[in-house]
Amino acid sequence: MCGIVGYSGINHNKISLSKAILEINHRGPDDFGSFIDEAEGLGLGHTRLSIIDTSSFGHQPMHSSDSRVILVFNGEIYNYKELRSELKTKGFVFQGKSDTEVLLNLYLEEGVNMLSKLNGVFAFSIWDANSKILFVARDALGVKPLYYNAQDSVFAFSSEIKALLKLVPTNKEMNIESINRYLSFLWCPGDGTPLKSIKKLLPGEALTVKNGKILSKWSWYKLPILNNVKNKLNKEQTVSGVTNHLRQAVHRQMVSDVALGAFLSGGLDSSAIVTFAKEINPDIRCFSIETKGKQDDGVVDDLPYAKRVAKHLNVPLEVVSIESHRMASDLEYMIAQLDEPLADPAALNALYISQLAREQGIKVLLSGSGGDDLFTGYRRHYVLQLERYWRWLPKIVRTGFEHITSNLNTNNSINRRVVKMFNGAGLNSEDRLINYFRWSDDSLLQTLYSPEFRQQLVESNSNQIMRNFIEPILTNSSPLDQMLALEQRFFLADHNLNYTDKMSMASSVEVRVPFLDLDLVNFSTKIPDNLKQKGSVGKWVLKKAMEPYLPMDVIYRPKTGFGAPLRTWMKHDLKEIMRDLLSIDSINRRGLFSATNVEMLIIDNNQGKVDASYTLFSLLCVEIWCREYLDKN
Repeated sequence: MCGIVGYSGINHNKISLSKAILEINHRGPDDFGSFIDEAEGLGLGHTRLSIIDTSSFGHQPMHSSDSRVILVFNGEIYNYKELRSELKTKGFVFQGKSDTEVLLNLYLEEGVNMLSKLNGVFAFSIWDANSKILFVARDALGVKPLYYNAQDSVFAFSSEIKALLKLVPTNKEMNIESINRYLSFLWCPGDGTPLKSIKKLLPGEALTVKNGKILSKWSWYKLPILNNVKNKLNKEQTVSGVTNHLRQAVHRQMVSDVALGAFLSGGLDSSAIVTFAKEINPDIRCFSIETKGKQDDGVVDDLPYAKRVAKHLNVPLEVVSIESHRMASDLEYMIAQLDEPLADPAALNALYISQLAREQGIKVLLSGSGGDDLFTGYRRHYVLQLERYWRWLPKIVRTGFEHITSNLNTNNSINRRVVKMFNGAGLNSEDRLINYFRWSDDSLLQTLYSPEFRQQLVESNSNQIMRNFIEPILTNSSPLDQMLALEQRFFLADHNLNYTDKMSMASSVEVRVPFLDLDLVNFSTKIPDNLKQKGSVGKWVLKKAMEPYLPMDVIYRPKTGFGAPLRTWMKHDLKEIMRDLLSIDSINRRGLFSATNVEMLIIDNNQGKVDASYTLFSLLCVEIWCREYLDKN
């Protein structure tokens, strides 16, 4: 895994490109390189984390033998050996053993049609000197990030925003619609970023550029869940299919010429990954985290389960112990590395585990991310199933439920879940579905915004991007399929995968996600709803598949998040930070929020009148981001 930068359409210099490369050196400290063609106004840069073929034959930018094509690539192609063999039969000769060289030659053979042959995670750019076209693409599910800026006949791209800002002069006007989405969801669905001038290339998207202008942009991958094709598989077929596909995915993604380990939280997903990884590497080293200090009500401690699984599988487990005050003090670093004001402290867990792994010589970690998004497992999947008991009621009755439950004291987890269950009950089915992903209501946010902020949002709706995405499948798919489509397209790419990549790469560690192997993703969409969410049991088919391999008390343990005791923090550890970041002077100086209403929300949250800890935390993260990316030169 690596970092890439590049531009087209300007006569640039090596100094700017070198500064951009240096900004993402953490993504690949093993090697770096650049290519500049002043006549064409083109520059490509790369910083390398050597994983497959660590020799000089894997150096980038990589040139074809005739120098016609030049490639910078971040990612791993898991089926590269099969592709290599196929290309050899067509006369291609390879100097090294890297997947990068396979990617380069595949372009020479297939052109932009190469994308449909790839099973892997990637963000890459290919310069074709014959056509004078720059080809840029991102992997199917958005495991690897890619940002770009296109304005004034200049196109620039990078793995991270911070490098892009070094590469070209960029307008730092804030994207108010995106800020509204960060505050609504804690992350920003769609192609928006905090800056108007910078966008995300979407998962499964590609584009071509000539003379600094985008020629074409297209989606080369469509989530199979959108095709609404489900075979009549029986229970035995689904269970055995999940076992076989997951085993294949894990084994496929263990290709590496350097030391490889795994996250092990003690949850079903990470435990399943380690189970099959052990078949290839019996002594695979696993990593978990222990957060010391007071925990939030309703949170189950992961560590005992992680130790239970490690003992059962007989694999070594390394545990990093973190005091809550350290996590609170690392928020500014977290936001700086994330590039975006993602308001989820779970990112810090990924950071600390990656740091420990790197200290112990591990460059690659396997993760259980994606299991919930394929097979269900989040509380919202179960709550969605419960809607059958009340969604048929008249709107006025559903709205009444919402009003009554909204007045419950939220100092305990049961009340919080009841409030969340009926929040948005009066909405239509489409908006109610999207509402499960939200953390803050528009009505609340409107009271927190300054008049200027509200004015800029008059024509905006934070749900619209998700609405547009699921609208084509509303009439021919189940609500659960619609929710899983939103999980896979938005929650994964714009949230979980985003912070996992940024936090691991901040420590020069690559994270792989076997659950998102394309063959497994395709198979998961053929499984009937009732074999995924079976009553109150989420991930039923995965749990049945793992019964021969893991202890029953691990498989059927209570669901918990990979997070931090944020509600406790907001009332204790983060009080001093809030006094600074959300002070009257700070809020008024920024001009985004209402100081009076923010102060009232803090008081109501402390008293349990509302559950607004994550809303307040998102305000903190926005201010931290502004200080890091707007206030600093």
